Amino acid sequence: MAQCVQSVQEFIQDSFVPMVAVLCSEDAEKVTRKNNLNFAELLRPFCRLTSEGHIRDPNNQVQPVKNLRISVNNVVTRPTPASGALSPAQRRLLSEVVLSCQPPEGGVANVITAGDYDLNFNDRSLKASVPWYSAWRETLLELSTSKLYTATTPWFEAYRENFLQSMPASDHEFLNHYLACLLVVSSSEAVPVEQFLKLSQEQHRIQHSGEYTNPKWFIPNTLKYYVLLHDMSEGDEQRADAVYEDMKQRYGAQGCYLLKVNSCTLSAGADEQIPDPWSQYLHRNNMHNQDMYEDPAPAAVNSATVENNVSAAEVDWHDSAEKDGVSNSLDSHPLQLDTPSDSGSLDTLSAMASDPKKGTGSSGAPAGGAASHGACLTLNDHDRIRQFIQEFTFRGLLPHIEKNIRQLNDQLVSRKGLSRSLFSATKKWFGGGKVPEKSISELKSTSGLLYPPEAPELQIRKMADLCFLVQHYELAYSCYHTAKKDFLSDQAMLYAAGALEMAAVSAFLQTGAPRPYPAHYMDTAIQTYRDVCKNMVLAERCALLSAEVLKSQGKYSDAATLLIKMTSEDSDLRSALLLEQAAHCFINMRNPMVRKFAFHMILAGHRFSKAGQKRHALRCYCQAMQVYKGKGWSLAEDHINFTIGRQSFTLRQPENAVSAFRQILTNDSQQTATQQGAFLREYLYVYKSVTEGSEVALPQLPLPCIHSSATRVYFGHERRLAEGEKQAATHVSLDQEYDQDLAALWCHLEEQVVAAANRGAVPATFQPTQCCLNSQTDNLRFPLAVVEEPIIVEVTFRNPLKVPLVLSDLSLLWKFTAKDFSRPQDESAGEMAGEAITNEKEALAPRTAQKADVITSEVIPEFSMSPEETKVARLKLLPHMTGQLNILGVAYNLASPSSSGEMDHSTEGQQTLDLLVVRGRQDLEIRGPRLNHTKEDKTLVRHGPDRRLDPIITPAMPLMEVFFLQFPTALLCGEIRKAYVEFCNVSCVALCGLRVASTHPDFFTFGGQATTPLTPLSPTSAENCSAYKTLATPPRAQPGAAAAVMSVSAEDFGRPSGVVEIPVEGGTLQPGESAQLPLWLRGPDQEGVHEINFLFYYESTEKGGKISHRVLRHTVFICASRSLSVRASACRSNVPPEQHQEEETIGSMLVFIDVENINTSEAGVREFHIIQVSSSSRHWWLHKCINPAKDKDCKLNSRERAKLCFRATRCKPHQATSDAVEKYTFADLNLGNERIISSTTPCGDFFFRCCQTSESRRVGPTSAGSSSHSRSQGSVPAGGGASDITSIVKKCNELDLDIIVLWKAYVVEDNKQLILEGQLHVALQTFGKEACSLTQKEEAQEMVLLKFKSEVPPPVVRPSVEQLSHLIKTNLHYPESYSHPFVQESLCVVPVTLTLSNCSLAQVDVIIDLRHKSTSLPSFSPESLEVHSTFTWLGQTQYKLQLKAQEVLCLALRACFLQTGVYNLNTPRVFAKPADQGAVCETSQQTASPALIIINNA
Repeated sequence: MAQCVQSVQEFIQDSFVPMVAVLCSEDAEKVTRKNNLNFAELLRPFCRLTSEGHIRDPNNQVQPVKNLRISVNNVVTRPTPASGALSPAQRRLLSEVVLSCQPPEGGVANVITAGDYDLNFNDRSLKASVPWYSAWRETLLELSTSKLYTATTPWFEAYRENFLQSMPASDHEFLNHYLACLLVVSSSEAVPVEQFLKLSQEQHRIQHSGEYTNPKWFIPNTLKYYVLLHDMSEGDEQRADAVYEDMKQRYGAQGCYLLKVNSCTLSAGADEQIPDPWSQYLHRNNMHNQDMYEDPAPAAVNSATVENNVSAAEVDWHDSAEKDGVSNSLDSHPLQLDTPSDSGSLDTLSAMASDPKKGTGSSGAPAGGAASHGACLTLNDHDRIRQFIQEFTFRGLLPHIEKNIRQLNDQLVSRKGLSRSLFSATKKWFGGGKVPEKSISELKSTSGLLYPPEAPELQIRKMADLCFLVQHYELAYSCYHTAKKDFLSDQAMLYAAGALEMAAVSAFLQTGAPRPYPAHYMDTAIQTYRDVCKNMVLAERCALLSAEVLKSQGKYSDAATLLIKMTSEDSDLRSALLLEQAAHCFINMRNPMVRKFAFHMILAGHRFSKAGQKRHALRCYCQAMQVYKGKGWSLAEDHINFTIGRQSFTLRQPENAVSAFRQILTNDSQQTATQQGAFLREYLYVYKSVTEGSEVALPQLPLPCIHSSATRVYFGHERRLAEGEKQAATHVSLDQEYDQDLAALWCHLEEQVVAAANRGAVPATFQPTQCCLNSQTDNLRFPLAVVEEPIIVEVTFRNPLKVPLVLSDLSLLWKFTAKDFSRPQDESAGEMAGEAITNEKEALAPRTAQKADVITSEVIPEFSMSPEETKVARLKLLPHMTGQLNILGVAYNLASPSSSGEMDHSTEGQQTLDLLVVRGRQDLEIRGPRLNHTKEDKTLVRHGPDRRLDPIITPAMPLMEVFFLQFPTALLCGEIRKAYVEFCNVSCVALCGLRVASTHPDFFTFGGQATTPLTPLSPTSAENCSAYKTLATPPRAQPGAAAAVMSVSAEDFGRPSGVVEIPVEGGTLQPGESAQLPLWLRGPDQEGVHEINFLFYYESTEKGGKISHRVLRHTVFICASRSLSVRASACRSNVPPEQHQEEETIGSMLVFIDVENINTSEAGVREFHIIQVSSSSRHWWLHKCINPAKDKDCKLNSRERAKLCFRATRCKPHQATSDAVEKYTFADLNLGNERIISSTTPCGDFFFRCCQTSESRRVGPTSAGSSSHSRSQGSVPAGGGASDITSIVKKCNELDLDIIVLWKAYVVEDNKQLILEGQLHVALQTFGKEACSLTQKEEAQEMVLLKFKSEVPPPVVRPSVEQLSHLIKTNLHYPESYSHPFVQESLCVVPVTLTLSNCSLAQVDVIIDLRHKSTSLPSFSPESLEVHSTFTWLGQTQYKLQLKAQEVLCLALRACFLQTGVYNLNTPRVFAKPADQGAVCETSQQTASPALIIINNA
């Protein structure tokens, strides 16, 4: 139970006190009425004795009487109702007492901490821990032993005190019967003695005439005490003293008293502040002295009603619910939620709450009136009254009680025939002959049995009560125990229960505790009162006493059980109070049962609510909520929140009601859809009633939930879809998912194009363009928007309920500060503090005109959300002025569509519920990313700003749209297709500086002004035209037909880079102007789907704006299918130089081209025709075709392969001039009837672009692979020689020749034959090394182990044996057959010429060894073995020569044969080394194929 102010002993003593009646003459009443009090009220604050009294027991032992209090009351002769129940007036007054005693304001705060329950009881917090809390045992021990953690419930104590005082007197006990009567007469009476006589006779008549059942008197010989009341301000004091002396003579000094009052005059009283001890007793006074018996009208409504803002209607409602003392029975579970269909839902509650005066009866004056009490009394008067009470008690009352105890004891002893003292004979009574206690079920219902007043059993009971009243508990216990046995033997159950009750209390109150507290006595008494006697009032008193006793002994569980048993349906107020006390018992246990506490607080709150105690009900629910909150018990939370909402609304606390309903709706509710719909309608009703009066600002709504961080902001117009054949650039749209890698790619492209526009350097102020901002983008800076261009905000809503929601008139709330960015900064500084404009007031009424001159706000008329749906709304703003915009949130109307079969209301009620539409707002508050830069950021949780909703509106900028015509989606690898692109300026500002950057710069070309052929003006006129520039010529594949040669500078095609300037005429696009340009595309070399990104860049012609440039994105997906595979290789030609060629030209080379059709038939390609082979190089050109096809061109069906062989020669000397380093020679060998000019657009463009990309790809592998050929070179000194020789050798083997294979493909599509054309490139780099058009997939790199030590410097790279072997080219010139007459001459000598060509650009030392093979030189290849070894070289067998750069030297040799046969002349071995190198680098040259000679006999 809750902590009480009094101890248990004090509480029980104060519950049973000697009763004293008062009879006053009229004049005496007038004297006391000056103080706004009657005589009984005047004495009440002084009725507790400050000193100790004494009595002697029958054994003449002195018994102290400590802290005694007496009860003084006016004589009321009205009959009382049956003692089994309280009258309606008593019930009403008890209800008023509880209602007037409320916790301090602000008591609905509830705080809960994870791991600990912090239960806020308004006066102090109770801290109880759940079992898994660390050190919980110590905490719980502290709880159970400390009084600091217990809560007080003053309303319960007030109820208990008033309940015990209002108990009607009963015949079975004498504790509340009157022991004495004060007869009060004023000294101003003419003959006071006569007045005393009259009052004495009146008292005798009331007690003995039999006319009155009330009041009840303890003993026939009631003590009469005569009080002469003297008014000091009026009366004659001497006369009063004389009368008092006469009274002493007449009634004895112990039987009378002179009380002097009213020493203070009214005028003098203003100066002195006299304390008012009466105020706290007045409501008790009302209860006892006003019409509390069967008075239908609540004549005395306590003033606390008004103070607590609770209407009297609540009390009346409570009374109406309890007709005939029985409340409406519960048809359902006590915790069942009240659905809105019950009696009009909150409409009835609101009607009550709206009319606080409803139901108030004749408003009686507050108790005691408004004037202060005791105004004519001084502190001396207070002391006189206190002295009077002490004199009366010690000299009158206690001796009277002592005398009666003796008389009763003597009577009982004489009747029982026992020894003289009952006290000494107690053991004899208890020694034997015990009456066995029967169970209650066996006992007959004899509660109606009545004893006559002089019955000995009643005399024992009377003596016991007297002993109890004067604190002689041991004797009282003996008497109660005796009386109990007598009553039980007589089956007088009411009397027996009373004796059991008081015996248990007496046993508990005995000092020294000679015997344990007999709790079973109390249980039996309660059960008897309740079940046998049907007297709930006495049962309740018994339970209240027993619970206090059990609580004081720490038996909280037993106390709680007892209190819960006492709850019943006949009194909601009693049940509520007892359930609350039981709840407090659970948290005062050694192991606090916090959940039981919460559950019983809920039950108590429910009963308080039924009893009309709305404030207490609300308090109980709020306290229980502290336990249930955040524990996942969502249904319990919903019930509590719903009740708190309803009670708060009834008590006119709409803010609390709204917040409670908000909790129900925002949590992830487990309720059914019907229940959630009911909750929503209740919430809307409460909300509407709260907001109806105030139109100041839009309140916050809890539904639907907004994911603020998921808010996306898009700047600019929404993407226009394709118009006819035109396909618009994809750009950025809100429908696209954000990809971090893709965003980085676009940022890289933008950096490239910005660098190209700013002379190769990215400006320091560069910020990548972000058209769409979301939670993953960088939102630290204020985004830039453009005036007259829309801002689209995508807000993500989530409906957490299982019922649909309807939002209407949905729009954005914003604040705008106008600024003029066209002025210089110093001028505009004054404008920065411009007045902010907002549309919040206009949003209150959405149909009114918004501030459209500043910003046009789009309003979505209806936005429906299905149950548990997440849905996005896109809201548009169109700014018309420059400045700073802040998007604050969204405003909307919220409604709940009610299903037709859900409720059974009338049509009108249905309409009113359907009209439950409330307007509110939700703010968009986005928390930025967590900061993690400084040490403080890492230790604290700090978040940076997120500015995506705070754009700066800048002046007008150009806006470009891009459309593509005839843009393919599928291409063959290497296929050339011509498309058109259209650029439109749709703004009012001119644009310039058009550029495009792409991830695949080799995919497209706009052509160059110098090389672009004349193209058809429109796409339609170009349908059947070739994308190439062609000339009609005969095929050049005939023998001897040389290639057509053109020389082109690479500069004509622009610098090959990722950024291309778009050749718009004049370089600018005026507002509303558009330009259409051809665009050549080439299918990627790799098959598959390729994502190709274009970034178009443009600037405003007006410089210096906040936005320096704008970009437009476009993404295409091209599906590339396989076409042809081209493999090519080159080798030096062994054919000797022809006579007509110049001396300087050192031979030619052969180029072998292998073309295979690797196309799969999926694309519908029938066949490929190779129509032309072109070459491009700075040093070589394809001279002629060696094996021309018989057909005009080379035809390839699926999986067919063709081999072509060409002769290539070096460029002529006049072409290889000094400035021709950048000149490329294009040679075209057409195999068909028309020649494609390969040096123009698009063929030349794609050639240069593909060369650029292939070279950039090759940089990595060559640099990585060069170290694999390194050898240790111990004998070569470190120096620059090795690198020189490397470059020399490399250049010797290098071959810079690119082959372009042009083809046509015949495709059947939709029964229509199409001709596709394309080109493939092969780059020949090295002699003898095969090159392929398809870039082979790079093998996965092996994982390299990490090395943590410093790397040794790489060894100097030396040229390999194979590279050195290509320094010198050798040729043997000899007759194929030679006839010699061996018969005439045995030796045949044949002249042979050895031609040596220096292929390098450096001097080379050559050694020629003509000796035959020996084992000393292991470097011979198998090809060098002789066919017939019987020939020899004549003359010098070894030559040492030096060849200058690219020198050709002929050496005349002679071979000698001894017989006929076939001989291999290729036996000379040639060693070569660069002239400045040592012998280590010397290596044998690779010999050519066998040189066979036939020697015939002539």
